[in-house]
Amino acid sequence: MKYIIPLLLLALPAQADPAEVVGIEAQPAAEGWRFSVTLAHGDTGWDDYADGWRVELEDGTVIGERPLAHPHVNEQPFTRSTSGVVIPEDVTQVYIRARTNVDGWADDTTPFALPR
Repeated sequence: MKYIIPLLLLALPAQADPAEVVGIEAQPAAEGWRFSVTLAHGDTGWDDYADGWRVELEDGTVIGERPLAHPHVNEQPFTRSTSGVVIPEDVTQVYIRARTNVDGWADDTTPFALPR
């Protein structure tokens, strides 16, 4: 009699481990806005790390992006900035979306009311 051993573990989806936006600061600059975003993620090294964040309008239009080139295993949470984000005059709120190299762009965004 043959026994079939199911390989259920191979069929299970990977556990989502999205990066979490835990802080946002923004200020108008000479050309556009400067954003500093703080992320927290269980970076384990090159195989799983937070690799970026972006600034979006309400309709999902991307108006700024900050790629992250390496893991931050021993630096959690961590803050990185980008400048030159051009925001239309009538916009009072933007949305920050984080990314990991494993799961891609997060489904959720974090709203941020612009200081005026």
